[in-house]
Amino acid sequence: MTKTYQVVGIGNAIVDVITQADDNFLELMGIEKGIMQLVERARGEMLYGAMTNRVQTPGGSVANTLAGLGSLGLKTGFIGRVHDDALGRFYAAEMEADGTSFVNPPVPGGELPTSRSMIFVSPDGERSMNTYLGISSEISSQDVPESVASDTEIMFLEGYLYDKPKGKEAFNRAADLTHKAGGMVGISLSDPFCVDRHRDDFRKFVKEMDFVIGNEHEWESLYQTDLSTALETAASESGLVVCTRSGSDVVLVRGDEEAVVPVHRVQPVDTTGAGDQFAAGFLYGLATGQSLEISGRMGCVAAAEVISHIGPRPETDMKILFQKQGLI
Repeated sequence: MTKTYQVVGIGNAIVDVITQADDNFLELMGIEKGIMQLVERARGEMLYGAMTNRVQTPGGSVANTLAGLGSLGLKTGFIGRVHDDALGRFYAAEMEADGTSFVNPPVPGGELPTSRSMIFVSPDGERSMNTYLGISSEISSQDVPESVASDTEIMFLEGYLYDKPKGKEAFNRAADLTHKAGGMVGISLSDPFCVDRHRDDFRKFVKEMDFVIGNEHEWESLYQTDLSTALETAASESGLVVCTRSGSDVVLVRGDEEAVVPVHRVQPVDTTGAGDQFAAGFLYGLATGQSLEISGRMGCVAAAEVISHIGPRPETDMKILFQKQGLI
């Protein structure tokens, strides 16, 4: 390996605060079930106060993916922004403990507090996320060290970053530096609403990215058409297209090559992090030179593991699971 990092991610550094709640509670609190909503600071503090038996864990989509990759033994780095407060120091320390280099020190001074997402998990495993973006949404091109972005084999970008102009600049700088140094760059589409907000930019990105990961709703939203037409269009424009379909076959397309990976359905305990860990398994395959099918199967195994327990990061040794499935 000629580069320091195998995978570097850039994204929102968000502490996930998770609790269990039934549908009555969600209705009472005015929480829309099953989606991610951005909340202001006051509502965030109110929801945080209403949570019982809270579990705190470092989250954020790309950060969860990196934790999965770190646990698989890859050398990973994370570009994100936290405040020098209790949650920010917790976040940085936990990322390092999970094996991922947290490359930017917590920011001192009169900045916004560290970002947090209040996640309410229903009895059916569905998650309803209420995210106060805080300081992570202030990430800018100045937070992207050239020494890191140009020293990775794969740069993984989070679609959510596109919600702020500064985030766009950080995103563009990271992609540019990695590409110029001969690395691969890919994006996770993040969320259908995120795609709706940035459709034109994302369509442009698909053409510039080496790989793009999205679920069926995100791909349909991106091209405003049915899934098979959307994937055909994407495959003709992007290096490698990955489509997950919660509980149904995963489709991976690269040029004329296509792999369809069956999903073994499991009853979810908590779907938080399913897409993030699918990305971890898939990227592990990509980084270690596996075929499309094996990479897709690794993603499915990792996603199945994470939805079997509360929290967005693996609790089992993923390498052992891969070995049991004959993947490594």
